[in-house]
Amino acid sequence: MVYRIEVTPHDVMASRFAISPLIETNHALWILSGAREASGWLAWADRMREPYEKLLRTQPGLAPLVWLFRERHYNADFPAPPPSGVNTPFETELMVVRATPVTQAHEEIAKNLEGMPRPPEPIRDVLFSPDVVRLFAEALAAIWEEIVSPAWPRFHTILERDVVQRAGRLATYGWAAALDDLNPQIRWHPDGVIEVLGRGADETHRLNGRGLLFVPSVFFFSGVGSYLEDSWPYAISYPARGTGIPPETADGLAGLIGRTRTRLLLELAAPATTTQLVTLLGLGLGTVGGHISALRKAGLITGNRTGRTVLYHRTPLGDSLVNHSVALDVSR
Repeated sequence: MVYRIEVTPHDVMASRFAISPLIETNHALWILSGAREASGWLAWADRMREPYEKLLRTQPGLAPLVWLFRERHYNADFPAPPPSGVNTPFETELMVVRATPVTQAHEEIAKNLEGMPRPPEPIRDVLFSPDVVRLFAEALAAIWEEIVSPAWPRFHTILERDVVQRAGRLATYGWAAALDDLNPQIRWHPDGVIEVLGRGADETHRLNGRGLLFVPSVFFFSGVGSYLEDSWPYAISYPARGTGIPPETADGLAGLIGRTRTRLLLELAAPATTTQLVTLLGLGLGTVGGHISALRKAGLITGNRTGRTVLYHRTPLGDSLVNHSVALDVSR
């Protein structure tokens, strides 16, 4: 299947990027439930396994919610509505879920279940109960509070730096630059068409000046998610850059310049500000500033000022050093 999204010059101005704690909570559930591989978040998922299993026992809506998960097929929309902005609080997004009419929820669940095995009766009873919206909302709130929220500063920093970079590229250079390396399943054609590869019948959608909503995710390592129904803003969810930065440093490079500076270089696979690096590394501002200064003097990173902030990124020398060191460690 190929989704074709026809765009006009007006759609560039109307398009925007957003961060959704609710969508990330849903994506965390995909990993914790085993519906999607943990990949770069394996250590985090292992730590969260016990609290997740506890919530499975105490939240009656959680098991029915994860039962609906399936890759590259329709998933019910109401548990993860498209966000309205970059910094919308989780509670505000959850209010949208709670306001879902139960008839709409049942229709989406029935569509979701098409082609799937029949759920066990206890699961089915919840899915088609008059309380399903409330039970799903309570389950999502519990996952957010117990599992996602403690790690949200790091998650948000990864998402924020992706949004800042791509939004700037879209505004300055247009669609081709914004979609470059977004995901192999998304292709830009100069005749004004975005192609999203998937399964099923081919479809064509027209933005007609309303723009496209881009939603990065830290829990996507491949593939994309899409909202292409007229009742929602047209949106695409995609893997955020810098998500797969390993928590451990490459040993060879760490022996040369130290583990902290190696970790900083690894994080700068995607550009970041000093404040973002403080969150990502879990260190003090002065400590991070000192390491940045040393790496700049060595010619491994450089910074470009944007307004009041400086965005740091690796130089070609820094890229070469990191890539060579990682390749050596992998080959051992």
